[in-house]
Amino acid sequence: MGGDDPHIHVESQVVRGDAAVRNVVASAFGLAGDLPSLVTTGCGLRVPYAMTSPRPDRVTCLACREHARRAHLRFAEEIERLSRMPGSTISPAQGQQAADAHRRIAQGFSDVED
Repeated sequence: MGGDDPHIHVESQVVRGDAAVRNVVASAFGLAGDLPSLVTTGCGLRVPYAMTSPRPDRVTCLACREHARRAHLRFAEEIERLSRMPGSTISPAQGQQAADAHRRIAQGFSDVED
């Protein structure tokens, strides 16, 4: 795929959401770093950041949709596991809520409109 790729992709680190981290730092410290102009996507391409989205209803690249679905399911399992560990700062119930939210997002990436 060349520079005329019409698809909307997800960042390879879709669960971590670099833009979300940037927003937290900006609101907490009043500092805002620049977002990268090109990012690596779930399908392995490097595309302009503006051609990515973490929202399932926006992503049109099927390989990126599958990548995001798997990433959110893995993260849900990790949240559940960590919330059950002794000394966890979140309760198992809170972990279950967060895991369920990520499973709903994963389901959104599975649902493809015809």
